[in-house]
Amino acid sequence: MTIEEIALDEQLDLLDPLRHLRTDDDLDGPALVPVQPPTIRNQDIQLSFPSPSTSHPITVTLTVDASPGCGGIAWPAGEVSTSHSPRSRARDVDCLLPLERSGTGLVGLVAGLMGANVWITDQAPLLPIMSRNVALNQLLERVHVDELSWGGPIPEHIPSIDVILAADCVYFEPAFPLLVQTLVDLTSGGHPEILFCYKKRRKARETTLSP
Repeated sequence: MTIEEIALDEQLDLLDPLRHLRTDDDLDGPALVPVQPPTIRNQDIQLSFPSPSTSHPITVTLTVDASPGCGGIAWPAGEVSTSHSPRSRARDVDCLLPLERSGTGLVGLVAGLMGANVWITDQAPLLPIMSRNVALNQLLERVHVDELSWGGPIPEHIPSIDVILAADCVYFEPAFPLLVQTLVDLTSGGHPEILFCYKKRRKARETTLSP
C-alpha cells in the first residue's frame, strides 16, 4: 500500500472502526457485524408539503438529531399528519397544539407557516431542537416551545386550545393513561378538536383510545 492509501485507510477506520468485520475479503462466510444505518446527528433537512392556497409548496427546514433520543428525527406519522390535517383552516385557528412526540416540531412548524398560532411541546431534552427549528423557519412570533410531560400539570401560559394534533403519540402502551390524562386536562376548559395520526402496530392501541 502507498502512504496515501494507508492514510485513507486510517481515516476510514476512525469513521467506522468495525468496517473490516463487515467487508473484509479475508473473512470466510457472512460478515461478523451487520451493516449499521447511518447516524443522524445535527443534520439539516428540508421537507415540502402542498399549499392549500398557492401552487408553491410549503417548505420547512428541520434540524434532526437522534443523540437525545428517537424524538429528534422526523417520523412518517408527523409527515402524514402535516399533509392531511385541515390546512385550509390554519389561518382561522386561534391556537393549535401539536402533541407529537417528535422534538423536531414538524407538524407545528408547518401549521405556523400557514398562519396558525402554535404551541409545540415535548420533554426537556428535545426542547433545544424545537427552539432551533422555530428560529430556522423564522416563526418566533407564531410558534411557541414548551415542556409538557404527559400526566403532569399543563403550563399556565398555554391558552385555550382550538385543535390538538397528536402525531405518533401512541407507541408506548404504559404511557397511554398519562396521554389520556393530558388530553382530559387540555379539554377541560373547552371543546378542542383532537386529531390522531399514528402507525397501527397492535390492537391494544385501538382499544385504549376508543371511547
